[in-house]
Amino acid sequence: MEQQSISRTDQSIESIPFWQAFLFWLKLGFISFGGPAGQIALMHQELVEQKRWISEKRFLHALNYCMLLPGPEAQQLATYIGWLMHRTWGGLVAGILFVLPSLFLLIALSWIYVQFGDVPIIAGLFYGIKPAVTAIVFHATYRIGSRSLKNKMLWGIAAAAFVAIFFLKLPFPLIILTAAALGYLLSKKYPSFFASNNTHQSSQTNHVAAVIDDHTPPPAHAIFRWAHLIKILLIAGLLWCVPLIALVMYFGWQHDYTQMAWFFTKAALLTFGGAYAVLPYVYQGAIENYGWLSPTQMIDGLALGESTPGPLIMVVAFVGFLGAFNASLLGSEHLFLAGAFGAIIVTWFTFLFSFVFILAGAPVIESTHNQLKFTAPLTAITAAVVGVILNLALFFGYHVLWPNGFDQAFNFEAALMIIAALIALFKFQINVIYLIFASALCGLALYLI
Repeated sequence: MEQQSISRTDQSIESIPFWQAFLFWLKLGFISFGGPAGQIALMHQELVEQKRWISEKRFLHALNYCMLLPGPEAQQLATYIGWLMHRTWGGLVAGILFVLPSLFLLIALSWIYVQFGDVPIIAGLFYGIKPAVTAIVFHATYRIGSRSLKNKMLWGIAAAAFVAIFFLKLPFPLIILTAAALGYLLSKKYPSFFASNNTHQSSQTNHVAAVIDDHTPPPAHAIFRWAHLIKILLIAGLLWCVPLIALVMYFGWQHDYTQMAWFFTKAALLTFGGAYAVLPYVYQGAIENYGWLSPTQMIDGLALGESTPGPLIMVVAFVGFLGAFNASLLGSEHLFLAGAFGAIIVTWFTFLFSFVFILAGAPVIESTHNQLKFTAPLTAITAAVVGVILNLALFFGYHVLWPNGFDQAFNFEAALMIIAALIALFKFQINVIYLIFASALCGLALYLI
C-alpha cells in the first residue's frame, strides 16, 4: 500500500515538466531582486499562487526548514523545491541558476568598479550609495530584531553579543558558538523563552489543489536512507577537498587564494540568520585580518550586492575579486583573470554547503523540526546576530560620516542622506533598489556640484 502511495506521488510530481521548471529557475536567477524577503515572496507568488506546483503549507514547511540552516535561505528554498520536484538534478539546477547570473554580473561590475571607480561620474554614484547602504543595514537590524527579540532573555543575548564584538573585539565564530551553547543550556530551565514562533504566516487564500499538495506523501527520493546520505556526503567531501588540496599544492597554504577558500568555508557554516549575519564575520576577516579590501570598498560591494539579482551573500564574490585584484595574485598583466578567479573560489566554497544541507540533510532535519533542543540554540544565535549586525551598521556609519577618520571633518551631506534613507525605509517602506538608485543620483549631483 505504501509503495503504491509513493508511486502515485512520483507520478504526480513528474507531471511538472523538467524543462519548464528549468526555464522558471533560469528566469528567477535574473529577476530575484529585493533580498531574501523579496525573493521568497516572488517564489511564493509564482510557485504557490500562479503555477500551483506546491501548496502553501508545503512551501512554508520547506521555508521553515531552510531558515534553521546556515546559508542564504532563499537560495536554499529554491534548491529544496527543485529537489522535491525533480530529485537531485532538480535541486542542483534550481540552486545553481539562483546564483550563476549574479556571479557573472558581479564579476563584470567589480571590473568596472576597479577600472573606473575614480572617474567622477562613477565616484559620484558611489558617494550617494554609501549612505543608503548604511541606512539599509540599520533597517535590517531593526527588522531582524523586531522579529526575533521576543523577550528579555533574547534582548540580553543580543546586547551581550554587541558588547563582545564592539568593545571586546571577540571573533564572530566565538560569539555564535557561545550563543548556541547559552541557548541550549538556558532552554533547559527557561523553555518558554526559546519556544519557536512561525514568523512566516500563511496567506489567507482559497485552497486550490497543487501538484505537491498538503497531503501529498513525500516522494521516494525524499525518504531518508543511510546509503543516500553517505553518497551525498562523500561527493560533497570530494568537491570540497579536491579544489582546496589543489590550491594548497599549487599556491601554498598561506597564499591568498587558499586562505579565501578556507575563510569562506568557515563563513558558509556560520551564516545562521542570512547574509546580514555573515557580513560582520566577512568584514572582520577580509578587512581587519587579511586586508583584502578597505572598509569603503566593502560598503561599495554591499551596494552592488543589493543592486543585483541573486542572494545578498553574493557580495562575497566582490570581496574575492577585490582581494585578488588588489594583491595582483596572478601578476600585474592578469588583473581581471586574478579577480575573476578569486570571485569563483569564494563563491564555490560559500555555496557548496548550501547544497549539501538540502540534498543530504532534508530527510534528517525535518524529523527534528520544532524540537526545542534543536531550535533553542538557533533562536539564541539569531538574537546574537542582531547585536553583531548593529555593530556592522555602526562600522559602516563611522566610515561614511567620518571618511578620513574620527578626528577629521564630519560629513553633513552623508548624514542628511542617511536620515532621508532611514525615513524612506521606515515610514514609506520603499524598495531597496529604488532607494539605491535615487541615492546614487543624489550623490552624483552633489559630487558634480
